[in-house]
Amino acid sequence: MILHFYFARRFLKFFFAIATIFALFFFLVDLVEQLRKFGEDVSFGQVLHMTLLNLPGGTYSILPLVTILAAISMCVSLARSSELVVSRAAGRSGLAALMGPVGVAVIIAGLAVGMLNPIVAATSKRAADLEQEWDSDGGSVLSIGAEGLWLRQGTDGAQTVIRASRTNPDASVLYDVSFVAYAAGGGPERRIVAERAELEAGDWVLSNAKVWPLDDTPNPEQAAESFEEMRLPSNLTQDGIRDRFGEPSAIAIWELPAFIRGLEEAGFSARRHIVWLQSELAQPIFLVAMVLVAAGFTMRPARLANTGLSVLAAVMLGFGLYYVRNFAQILGENGQLNPMLAAWVPPLAALLLALGLVLQMEEG
Repeated sequence: MILHFYFARRFLKFFFAIATIFALFFFLVDLVEQLRKFGEDVSFGQVLHMTLLNLPGGTYSILPLVTILAAISMCVSLARSSELVVSRAAGRSGLAALMGPVGVAVIIAGLAVGMLNPIVAATSKRAADLEQEWDSDGGSVLSIGAEGLWLRQGTDGAQTVIRASRTNPDASVLYDVSFVAYAAGGGPERRIVAERAELEAGDWVLSNAKVWPLDDTPNPEQAAESFEEMRLPSNLTQDGIRDRFGEPSAIAIWELPAFIRGLEEAGFSARRHIVWLQSELAQPIFLVAMVLVAAGFTMRPARLANTGLSVLAAVMLGFGLYYVRNFAQILGENGQLNPMLAAWVPPLAALLLALGLVLQMEEG
């Protein structure tokens, strides 16, 4: 156990050192990007605030790469000091020597998914809200709750609040829909209820609609009018409505199941969020695979292997597995792969490949 704790501490030390370097690099790059993006429209303090909000998400996204670099650094350090040779002379196999780092990788992944993920979700959402506030007129907002789908559209102070019980998967048709239009001064002007509203060429086309005037009308019901079809101008688009959902990473993993149910009940496809949820659950497996990939190339004694080529091979394979995993997630989000397969097969395949490399190194 003493040896396991020793290797675990070595891995943890390299992990935090590399994570700190990457976080500092990401912070500086993002700070420059935010200054370029907003220019003189906002103060430096606000830009710094935005950069700090983006920092947890940027660091979280490269967690597998930090893991493999930390594992490579640890294995190279142990090989050069001949500590691995001593460990094997004491009867420990290379795979047994990795139990400590593998355990640390599992703990890091568990803490990242269970604790850091909600922090990233909160900071990402706040950053998105600030960006919309600074960089747009706040013309449209979308939310999904137990009451159905809520939208807001409009510009120059005149807003329209839309509520629908459900929609079709591509967000172009709303069912059991109501519109409440507000004047620029803030008071409601009219209320419209329709069986169906279809987004078409910049207009909402309403079917079987009824309109109640709400401004200076003593009896709105008496002044109400019914239409078989009517059109309302809109600045919303199908892509714009779908984009209002934001990134799945902006939702805490503990809230994702309820959000997915809300999406499905509203008629939207929740495939993107399902793939993200399952990918997060598979994160510990992938980080373990990164540790084993690094070990498979760099655990040999330094005098028996070309260290530079071994490190390069480990880094290239780690990057390759990382991008294969991301590519599979994209295929899952597009519906070309089952979400469960897209989320779980790449980490499991990476783990089996890494185990094969370590066992091959042991036999060699």
